Amino acid sequence: MKMGVLEGLLFVTGEDGISLGEIQKILELTKEDALKLIDGYKNTLEDEKRGLKLVCLGEKYKLTTKEEHKKYYEALADAVVSSNLSQSALEVLAIIAYNEPITVGQIDEIRGVSSRDMVRKLLYRGLIDLAGKSDLPGKPMLYKTTNRFLDYFNLSSKDELPKIDFEVGDINKEELDLFTSKYKEQ
Repeated sequence: MKMGVLEGLLFVTGEDGISLGEIQKILELTKEDALKLIDGYKNTLEDEKRGLKLVCLGEKYKLTTKEEHKKYYEALADAVVSSNLSQSALEVLAIIAYNEPITVGQIDEIRGVSSRDMVRKLLYRGLIDLAGKSDLPGKPMLYKTTNRFLDYFNLSSKDELPKIDFEVGDINKEELDLFTSKYKEQ
């Protein structure tokens, strides 16, 4: 049972991973028992019928795909990238392209809805990538567009993106006050 719970924890934590201490605390195990459980689960994944492996990166345990299956994942990624992007994907890409580097929280603030899943999909498609960590509280990840983004939109550089110009007269005073109060440097 605990191995199934461990697998679920690894799945739920995704790319963030889970530490040995968290596994011990959640499953109420000693360090030795937690390490035995982790090793046991790792061994079950070594079967050639399994597509995942357990790795420890940065003191966090994470599930990753097996290296020997890489060509299949690349074929899928290429097929997914060649498909059309949804309106929400285009919105998130535009926000990132014009504001990079940017955090998911900042994207959410601009869009007014959660963008976390869309950011994951765009990462998977290779249209955006990690750009480090923000200095904001909690050190959230920063995102930027990639060369694949440029290729997808047939751009040689971000300088070719359409300019977003507006005249102060184009918006009313209430909108301008909201914009300047929300986005002015502090």
